[in-house]
Amino acid sequence: MRVVLAEDHFLLRDGLIRLLQAFGHEVVAAVDNGPGLLAALTEHRPGLALVDVRLPPGFADDGLRAALTARRALPGLPVLLLSQYVEPLYARELLADGAGAVGYLLKDRVSNGAEFMATLECVAEGGTAMDPQVVSQLLGSKDRDRGVAALTPREREVLSCLAQGRSNAGIAEDLFITEKAVAKHIGNIFAKLDLHACDTDNRRVLAVLAYLER
Repeated sequence: MRVVLAEDHFLLRDGLIRLLQAFGHEVVAAVDNGPGLLAALTEHRPGLALVDVRLPPGFADDGLRAALTARRALPGLPVLLLSQYVEPLYARELLADGAGAVGYLLKDRVSNGAEFMATLECVAEGGTAMDPQVVSQLLGSKDRDRGVAALTPREREVLSCLAQGRSNAGIAEDLFITEKAVAKHIGNIFAKLDLHACDTDNRRVLAVLAYLER
C-alpha cells in the first residue's frame, strides 16, 4: 500500500513511517503541514492518506481540510484521520460524500500495531472505521430524527459496530449473535433510515452518516 502521511510531531511521524514500513507499506510522502499534504496527495494519488487533523499553519483543522479538498479532486481517496479529540463534526464532514473509504481514530487509543494496520487496510479497501469512543459519544447524544429514534437497543449496537468498520461476521462475534441475525438487524436499520437498495450508494456508510448527522 502506498501511503501519504501528514503529522507535524517529528517523533510520531518517524514512528509511523517505521511502523508502516515494518508491515510492508511504502510511505511515498511524509509532510508536516496542510498545504504540503494537499500537494503530496495530488502528486502521488496514494492508496491511503493517514492524516493528523490539526496541522500547521493554522493548527485547527488544516489536515482535514486538505484531505477533503483532495477527495473532491480524487473521489474515493481513502483517508484515515488521527486526532487527540472526539470531534463529531470531523467525522460527519469526512463521511458526507457517502463514498466510504474513511476512518477516524483517537491517537491515544491506538495500542496495537497489527490492529492499527488492519484498520488502515479496511479503509484503503473502501471500508469505514470509527473509534469506539467516538461512536459511544455520538450514540449518547439526543436523537432528533424519527428513523434513528426508532432503532432498538440491539440495532443501535449493530449500527455502532458498522461505524467501527466491522464486517457481518465481526459484528456477530462481538455481539454473540448469528450472522443471520446481524443481517436481519442491518436490514431493519436500512428500512428505518429509509435507505433503499441502490447500485451506486454504500448503504452501510449512509446508515452511519444518517446517525452522525443527528
